[in-house]
Amino acid sequence: MQPDAHKRALIAGSIGNFIEWYEFAVYGFLATVIAKNFFQLEGEAGLTSLILTYASFAIAFFFRPLGAVVFGRIGDRIGRKPTLIIVLVLMTLATAAIGVVPVYASIGIAAPLIITLLRILQGLFAGGEYGGAVSLMTEFAPRGRRGLYGAWQSFTVALGLLAGAGIVALLSALLTPEALHDWGWRIPFFLALPMGAVALWLRVSMEETPSFVQQQDKPAVAKADTAATLRAIVMGIGRVMVWSAAGYTYLVIMPTYLQSALHTGFNQALLIAVISNVGFALTIIPSGILSDRIGRRMVMIIATALLLILALPLLKLLQAESSTLAVKAIVVLIAGGLVGMLAGPGPAMLSEMFPTRVRYTGLGLAYSLSNAIFSGCAGLIITGLIKQTGNLDIPAYYVMATAVVSIFALMTLRKDDHLRSLEE
Repeated sequence: MQPDAHKRALIAGSIGNFIEWYEFAVYGFLATVIAKNFFQLEGEAGLTSLILTYASFAIAFFFRPLGAVVFGRIGDRIGRKPTLIIVLVLMTLATAAIGVVPVYASIGIAAPLIITLLRILQGLFAGGEYGGAVSLMTEFAPRGRRGLYGAWQSFTVALGLLAGAGIVALLSALLTPEALHDWGWRIPFFLALPMGAVALWLRVSMEETPSFVQQQDKPAVAKADTAATLRAIVMGIGRVMVWSAAGYTYLVIMPTYLQSALHTGFNQALLIAVISNVGFALTIIPSGILSDRIGRRMVMIIATALLLILALPLLKLLQAESSTLAVKAIVVLIAGGLVGMLAGPGPAMLSEMFPTRVRYTGLGLAYSLSNAIFSGCAGLIITGLIKQTGNLDIPAYYVMATAVVSIFALMTLRKDDHLRSLEE
């Protein structure tokens, strides 16, 4: 192995995640603009178009598990490197294609259908990205540093979310609302092309992981225990459920919630979203390093317990009319930081749950199923329940419900998982 192979694997593994989450953030932050352009059906209320936008947002997440299975099986058989190159190219093209779709006013019902189809393709390819990237990074990690290496995956998710928010904020500052609505919203999707070209160059030049190479060199072993793999996937979903729910509630859906439920201005809502993502980014690497020292179990249980206790008080502060922008900024900074405490150790924790022969598929499926149910549906569930009940506390109750389940699932983690090799 070349001396800088570890660093190249970190960069090549994480840049695909950056692009994926950049795009998801852009779509989330432009939800109100996309709703008007593609889902504002004749005779329907504005909130209905927003719910339809979130439905197309959610549907992409439901194809991620399928992508995790399809590309995970390929990645566990032919290797991490070639599979990650394939999903990167496909994901980049699907993202850029969104930027060229004509709006509803031009082609009618075909517009939202094309957007939804592209979202499905994105979900499919993104589902094949996570398992491979985390496998790549943790399998290259020196023993005792998997938490740090895995945390870089989550850190580039934070950078992708911040880049998405930053680009949208910049466009909304530079363009008039009319220009943003007419053509400006397309620019962030086109930017996926140059990003994808850089990522492709990095992935073509990286090596295959030592764990996969060693497994290929071994004599054929009995097929993986399917029942044990399925049990691990279900347990993995339970452990990351709160990470999925709180992550999307605080980091992506919050701008739209602030605009539609609390009538906050677009620019202020975006600024608050950027601050919550800064909080998220700040705690990821430290919590990954901490989990290498005191264990994944301890760090993740503390973060989950804090989310359970603080979710409602933090939301009440956001809702209070007396709360200044500074108070709201502190609230979302804390919320984002707590999600980062889960995202730091999370990738390594999932990687340690599966043997090499099924790791790409297993951890990718656990993560994508959790995201499909608890992230992809977060906007739909929260917006729908607020519309149904008129209760503005729904986001907090949603996070709290998932935190209860995750605490029990995280308690089953072994305290020494971070000390063992990936094959023990």
